Amino acid sequence: MNQETVLGMVLSAMPVGDYDKRLVLLTKEYGKIAAFAKGARKPNCTLLAGSQPFAFGEFQIYQGRNSYTIVSAEIRNYFEQLRDDLEGACYGFYFCEFVEYMTHENQDEIEILKLLYQTLRAITTEAIPNPLIRAIFEIKILCLNGEAPQVFECVKCGIDEEKMVFSSFAGGLLCRECQKKFLYSNVKLSPAALYALQFIVATPVEKLYTFTVKQSVLKELQKIAEDYLKIYINHNFKALEMLQVF
Repeated sequence: MNQETVLGMVLSAMPVGDYDKRLVLLTKEYGKIAAFAKGARKPNCTLLAGSQPFAFGEFQIYQGRNSYTIVSAEIRNYFEQLRDDLEGACYGFYFCEFVEYMTHENQDEIEILKLLYQTLRAITTEAIPNPLIRAIFEIKILCLNGEAPQVFECVKCGIDEEKMVFSSFAGGLLCRECQKKFLYSNVKLSPAALYALQFIVATPVEKLYTFTVKQSVLKELQKIAEDYLKIYINHNFKALEMLQVF
């Protein structure tokens, strides 16, 4: 039995049998994997705390014929603040569900793992409003997945001018002439919203959650994120139902 150590985060956990759990981990080494934590539902099991959603650290695993099994876990961050913050926990579950939907096994998902970790950190620090964190996360994860919008020039003709609009259907900014061909669901951008959007697209994940915006700018970013998700992510996330109350 060959064991190895992977760095990752628990995205979700579900009970299996009387005492076990099936975890979905996002790992640095193998992308998204499913792994069984045997006995993790027993009160005295050493895997009890490390088999909870949001747990981030090193997991000792071995690969069987059809699945991975977790032998031990050395958790670096439990994000325990989210267990006392219902709203923060709901946002956290949404981000984890989103990541679980977007990622795959045996693919390089390191940047998305970083994004998820930094996003949960942003929730727990409370320096940035949760709705802004959500908008930043939604736009950035699509960028990391290869669907980054063009936010520095017109996506059709390449011109850079003032008073451009954002079109999810076109995949980015449109100048005054080109936007005539894409009249549906165009979002007029204030200079502050355009700057924020450019910052989200171009900034490394580690420095992403370092700004706040006015409420009017937040609404622009939320509209862009909502429209862009409708185009590129045709999926209903269960965790969004919990967020409706906030």
